Amino acid sequence: MTYDSEDVQKILEIALTRKQEGEFSREQLIEMASELGISSDILEKTERKWLFQQEEERSRRTFNTFRRRAFWGHFVSFLAVNLFLILLNLITSPGYFWAIFPALGWGLGLFFHWWGVYQSKSEDYEIAFQKWRSQI
Repeated sequence: MTYDSEDVQKILEIALTRKQEGEFSREQLIEMASELGISSDILEKTERKWLFQQEEERSRRTFNTFRRRAFWGHFVSFLAVNLFLILLNLITSPGYFWAIFPALGWGLGLFFHWWGVYQSKSEDYEIAFQKWRSQI
């Protein structure tokens, strides 16, 4: 029976996930690569690329957490101030509900903040991420 490269890759992935030890040393990785006919140069370049991608993903998760915390801080401030304004409105002038205007204005800003935080596939997100990354 013969296998194409895609089949070999899938079989090896399944076998590696089923392996009891769960972790491999770098020496084991080099040994497996040499058994598969992968040169050490290719393995090293691939490993560097993989490590870079892992660091990139970790940075993005940290950035997303930072942005979400900032949003939730904004949201809590919105709730606290607008509840105070609504109470003040009900006490001082219950006949005219003026507290709706600051709530709507700030709510619109809060909506755009939410939109910016939870839309991570845009060019604006990439610009903000690169700016944040250069500051750390």
